[in-house]
Amino acid sequence: MIDLQDISVSFTSKNQEVHAVREASLSIARGEIFGIVGASGAGKSTLLRTINLLERPTRGRVVLDGRDITGLKGAALRRERGRIGMIFQHFNLMHTCTAFENVAFTLEVAGRPREEIRRRVPELLNLVGLADKAAAYPAQLSGGQKQRVGIARAIANDPQVLLCDEPTSALDLETSASILELLEQINRQLGITMVLISHEMSVIKKICTRVAVMNQGGIIEQGDVHDIFARPRQAFTRQLVEHTFDLELPQRLKETAGRDGTLLKMLFLGELAEHPILSEVTRRFGMSVNILHGRIEYINHRPIGLMIALLRDPPEEGGNRTSRRGEALEFIRSSVSHLEILHA
Repeated sequence: MIDLQDISVSFTSKNQEVHAVREASLSIARGEIFGIVGASGAGKSTLLRTINLLERPTRGRVVLDGRDITGLKGAALRRERGRIGMIFQHFNLMHTCTAFENVAFTLEVAGRPREEIRRRVPELLNLVGLADKAAAYPAQLSGGQKQRVGIARAIANDPQVLLCDEPTSALDLETSASILELLEQINRQLGITMVLISHEMSVIKKICTRVAVMNQGGIIEQGDVHDIFARPRQAFTRQLVEHTFDLELPQRLKETAGRDGTLLKMLFLGELAEHPILSEVTRRFGMSVNILHGRIEYINHRPIGLMIALLRDPPEEGGNRTSRRGEALEFIRSSVSHLEILHA
C-alpha cells in the first residue's frame, strides 16, 4: 500500500545543511496500523509528511498503491492528497467555525454537493462520538473533543490512508487512551491504513501491529511490535522499551538486594508469562523468592512478562547452598525466555 524507498530529506538552516531523514525505507500493508517512534528531532514527522508530499524528499521514491507519486504537482498532487487524511498534534481547527463547519469545510473544498455535506457531517460526528457537539466552537470543546473533530475532518472524504502526527501528545492519559481506541475502531470499521508517529512506545504498543524506530534521521530497526518489545536489538530501542516498562529499582534497594542474595531480571514470552515458574523454584529447591518489580503486558494479544526478583539461598550450610543456588538458576534459565543476573 505504502512504499517509502530510500527516502532522504535535507534542507539548509542557518547556512548549515540539515539531514532530517537519511535513506529511510518502509513498506506498509493495506489496512494495518503502522507506528513510527523516536525522540524529538529523530525525523519521524518529516518522514510522515513525505507520504503526502507536504515534505518533498531530496532523494528516494514515495509509492502509493503501486504508483510513484514523488514527482506529482498541481491538480494531480491535489487529487492524490484527497486520498490521504491527516490529523495533527494540536488539532489545527478553525476557531471561528463550529464542529459541523470544520468538518464540512473539507467536503466543500473537495466539491461535494451541499445535500451530501448536510447528510455526511452528522454521520461523521456521530462516528467520533460528538453527535451533540455539532454547534459547538473549538473554544467550547475539551482537547479530546477537538481531536475527535480533527479525526472526523480527516476521514470525511473517505481516504485510503490516515496520517497521525503525534495525535495524543497534547492530551492526558485517559483522553489519549480514548482517542487511540477511536482510531482502532475506525481502522476496523473502515479499513483505513494508518501511519501513527509518537515519541512514546506506550502509545505504539496499544494499537500498532508493526513499528519502525527512528534515531538521528535513520530507521534503526523495524518489525512486529510484540517482537520489538520482546527482543529490541538496538541500544536506543532498549531504552525506549525499558522506559515503557519502568522496571528501574531505587539504588538503595539494589544495594540491599545485592547483599541478601542473587538479583535477577527475567523475560517471559508467550505462555511462559502465565506459568508459576518462581513458585516451582521454591518448591523444588527450597529457595526464597522475593519479587521486587514486575508486570505482564499484552501486546497484539500476546503476553510479555518482565520481572525483577531476589533469589535467596536455602538454610543449608556449606557447599550444598552454592549447589542449590546454581541448580535453581539453571532451572530458571531453562524456563524463561531470557535471564539476566543483575547482582550475585
